[in-house]
Amino acid sequence: MKKNLIIVESPSKSKTIEKYLGSDYKVVSSKGHVCDLATTGKERLGIDVENDFKPTYKISKDKKETVEELQALVKKSGSVYLASDPDREGEAIAWHLARVLDLDMENTQRIVFHEVTKPAVLDALEHPRKIDMRLVKSQETRRFLDRIIGFKLSKLLQNKIHSKSAGRVQSVALHLIVLREKEIQKFVSEEYWDINATIKEGRKSFDVALTKIDGKKPQLKNQEEANEIVERCKNDFVLVDVTKKAKKKQPKLPYITSTLQQDASTKLGFGAKKTMSIAQKLYEGVKLEDHMEGLITYMRSDSTRLSDLFVKDAKDYIEQTYGKKYIGKVHEKNNKNAQDAHEAIRPTNILHTPESVKPYLTNDENRLYEMIYYRTLASLMAPSHFDVTTLTFDCDHMEFKASGQVMTFDGYHKVFGKYEKTSEELLPELEAGKVYSNVPVKASQHFTEPPARYTEARLIKELEERSIGRPSTYALIIDTLQKRGYVTMEKSSQSSKNKVFVPSNQGFLTDEKLQEYFSSIINVKYTADMEKSLDLIADGEIDNIQYLHNFYDGFVPLVQKAYGSMQEVELEKVGRKCPQCQGELVYRNGRFGKFVSCENFPKCKYTESKEQEEIKVDANGQEKVCPVCGSYMVIKKGRYGPFWACSKYPECKTIVSLKEKAKPEPTGEFCPECGKELVKRKSRFGTTFIGCSNYPKCKYIKKEPKKEKQK
Repeated sequence: MKKNLIIVESPSKSKTIEKYLGSDYKVVSSKGHVCDLATTGKERLGIDVENDFKPTYKISKDKKETVEELQALVKKSGSVYLASDPDREGEAIAWHLARVLDLDMENTQRIVFHEVTKPAVLDALEHPRKIDMRLVKSQETRRFLDRIIGFKLSKLLQNKIHSKSAGRVQSVALHLIVLREKEIQKFVSEEYWDINATIKEGRKSFDVALTKIDGKKPQLKNQEEANEIVERCKNDFVLVDVTKKAKKKQPKLPYITSTLQQDASTKLGFGAKKTMSIAQKLYEGVKLEDHMEGLITYMRSDSTRLSDLFVKDAKDYIEQTYGKKYIGKVHEKNNKNAQDAHEAIRPTNILHTPESVKPYLTNDENRLYEMIYYRTLASLMAPSHFDVTTLTFDCDHMEFKASGQVMTFDGYHKVFGKYEKTSEELLPELEAGKVYSNVPVKASQHFTEPPARYTEARLIKELEERSIGRPSTYALIIDTLQKRGYVTMEKSSQSSKNKVFVPSNQGFLTDEKLQEYFSSIINVKYTADMEKSLDLIADGEIDNIQYLHNFYDGFVPLVQKAYGSMQEVELEKVGRKCPQCQGELVYRNGRFGKFVSCENFPKCKYTESKEQEEIKVDANGQEKVCPVCGSYMVIKKGRYGPFWACSKYPECKTIVSLKEKAKPEPTGEFCPECGKELVKRKSRFGTTFIGCSNYPKCKYIKKEPKKEKQK
């Protein structure tokens, strides 16, 4: 009997699922996309624009063997199920697999599950469906747009200003970073002062802050103005109002991709790329005591929805573990562009507590899982309750206030308090009308701060709020900006652990030229509107071919104008020739700073670090000339440390040790074996000895008399 074949995306997921099913099933992996647009045809787009954007797909080089293996398996299998990930990319992968494996599109069985657990997989097998071509068209349109914009703009920028690439979303993210940097550069710091008084009540004291002067908000711009207020504060402070309020703090919604990346950055110190990599592992499956199981639902989601079954199980767990009063309501709030195809990122089983699975996870896996678990649990728990007290004082028609709060019921903080700090300051019990004399008052000088640069978390939040791109792409965007040398990640201050994006000169130049010629396309609104259009294509409300024509007809004239008008920027020349092709060596900007390469790149790929090019002198400031060809030598770093190398490499391959041996010193004595002069040398161990100058022909070494030990 033939086995049924299930094709998933990742090898680890295939191992997990195969353990759930009987011997009638074989589960294999496509290892992601098997096809991509070719780089053939006009402008190497792989898209025939004149023939309604007909694409040319080819099997990726590294997937040819995988496809051949899958084709062989299909021939000897029973039913074939395509189980790629539950999103547009996954739908496109399923469609490509059906094409290259010659499956009948009308009868192809597409199955979808949002968590890698046995019940979810078995349920999916009972409800197969056809490939959703609307989702495929939406993904295909996104891919076409990325290829057209990316290829055309990248080629233009490479030719004109030597920037490596541009992209539909990447360039908008760069624009936001550059705009923020320009705000910081233009910012002029202004002086301001605030006033605080210290009220003493018995043995305790608390601070009150100036909030109004003669009914108006204080605006103290210098010390003179501040001192005037301090003088007025010599009058009595009268407690004019005591307000007490009960306040509730609701738990946050369960994680979606963007909020998970933000919290992992701020609370765990994980980069977006690292977060997604760990989440992928938790989703695909972890080996527990006697089986494999996915611990979280699909990690690419922008929906905060939780399944009814999970909510029921979680509420039962909350009641049994913490008590009925800790059970809260289900909260759900989705972005207007959210794809509600799957749930929020949550644990697959509420009984898989962080403590129970910790022995099977790495430290980083455990930290991320713990945060996901408790955020989900907290979202279904009761709000925290606080008693908030506000004290209002009057002093010569000036208002001072102090606020304090105390938690009266911990609610969801019971489980999420570790990740969400709350201040708890209890003010003394006082009654209005009380008078305080000789109250100490202090004026403090401050200066306004410029807008903060983007951290990874801030940038992701900004992109999400502005509906730019998809959360699943944010990690790649951030990585690309750094790889292209457009931005660097630097500490926000010497004492801070947070790193922020700082645009490089090349990043500024790239953004400047894109805004000069493509501001109608490389902007926040256009990019967000494009995402909405892709959603409408997925819903079948917009024809993707007509949309592509409209875009292309407006975009191409902009590119043509830029080729005619944009000034070329010459690369700074080093002043010597490339040792491989004799072209000029030039300076370029890379991810790790400035480096030297051939002007004929990519035909000639000769490169060297700027340090290699610049270091031409030793520690004593001495230059060195190649003893073979007379060219100058440079210091390079090798496997065994630094050494002198000829700058004409590879024509001249002369190398010389950086540490030159000390010259032998004559002793005036002669060798008793060959008659040559004896000299003093330094050994490799740093000690000195006397040996024959005729070494290695004569290996005589003078024996030194042993020193007598001191008694």
